[in-house]
Amino acid sequence: MTSSADRVRGGAMPRPPSERSSIPPFIVMDVMRAAAAREAAGHRVIHMEVGQPGTPAPAAALAAVERAMRTETLGYTLALGMPSLRERIARHYEDWYGIELPPERVVVTNGSSAAFVLAFLALFDAGERVALPSPGYPCYRHILTALGQQPVILETSETSRWMPTAAQVDESSTRDGLAGVLIASPANPTGTMLEPQRLREILAVCRRRGLWFISDEIYHGLTYGVPAETALRHSDGVVVINSFSKYFSMTGWRIGWMVVPQEMVRTVERLAQNLYIAPPTVAQVAALGAFDGVAELEANRRVYAANRELLLAGLPKAGLDRIVPADGAFYLYVDVSRFTDDSLAFASLMLEETGISATPGVDFDEARGRRFLRFSYAGTTADMAEAAARLAAWRRLSG
Repeated sequence: MTSSADRVRGGAMPRPPSERSSIPPFIVMDVMRAAAAREAAGHRVIHMEVGQPGTPAPAAALAAVERAMRTETLGYTLALGMPSLRERIARHYEDWYGIELPPERVVVTNGSSAAFVLAFLALFDAGERVALPSPGYPCYRHILTALGQQPVILETSETSRWMPTAAQVDESSTRDGLAGVLIASPANPTGTMLEPQRLREILAVCRRRGLWFISDEIYHGLTYGVPAETALRHSDGVVVINSFSKYFSMTGWRIGWMVVPQEMVRTVERLAQNLYIAPPTVAQVAALGAFDGVAELEANRRVYAANRELLLAGLPKAGLDRIVPADGAFYLYVDVSRFTDDSLAFASLMLEETGISATPGVDFDEARGRRFLRFSYAGTTADMAEAAARLAAWRRLSG
């Protein structure tokens, strides 16, 4: 009998994998694996690496699923999602932003990740260029690359609060021949936001240049001062992407949504039918129920706000004082260049010596990320306090 090893040696793969599959790893997932291995070896780990709430889906969501499991078949829904959920999401825009949104423009998706795939396929042809701020969520550029499109990096800085300017977008449109721009506000990994005036200015450039604007709004609801502004307040000709993962505390349910111009609905529907058939029905049921859990979700937000204040006070005591305070989300992006020029190695050492798991900045900024770590404060306040104390006592920081 021929073994699997013999078959591999004999050339079981007829040709190498595609070039488009040669995208970098999502490093935070590798960091999570290292943290899990340390926990499996019996060590306590404080998780500040992963961008997910430490809380479950709201009780109202779980109750909705329990009822549906007893009474419904939970078969396929329409490709665009359950009409009742699309209607409830549309009402959410009136509740939060005072915007009347036709439910027909809402597309329910398999998490925000599927929404990005659908948006990139619907809006851009192979080879077209899309501008992305850096630092930024790495999967944007990885998905674009896998689809044969080209990410164009807009470098931001602390002085611009890690957000691009309208002038940058305008210059890049001329220089790089852009087809679109994607901006998250609040952003991952920095937690900073576009001010309403800057958002309006960027949208004006996009209209003048004929560029698609994609607004990633998955951290809306998680702000600690001025509420986040939706791009839909200023234009119907944009694509907005959101998710039940962050504010609604439903990461593993893999359910999100997008809002598209009326003229794009059928285009996105055809893509969704062929790529996904439909979003997961049980997750849609949970998402509909989650809208009745606002009191619980607001309690979660208050915990994040307390954690943010604790770390903004505690990290400087450990020498980690180069931080642009976050407006939203649940991250702090910290300059650690006085201690290291290799944040990947530094994060590994920190995990080994302190039991604190954080994400190296190279995930978010290939050019400058070796100077930064991202700390997530989505865990418990007790864990955040312990992390601050451990870091303050860590000899690598204290000297």
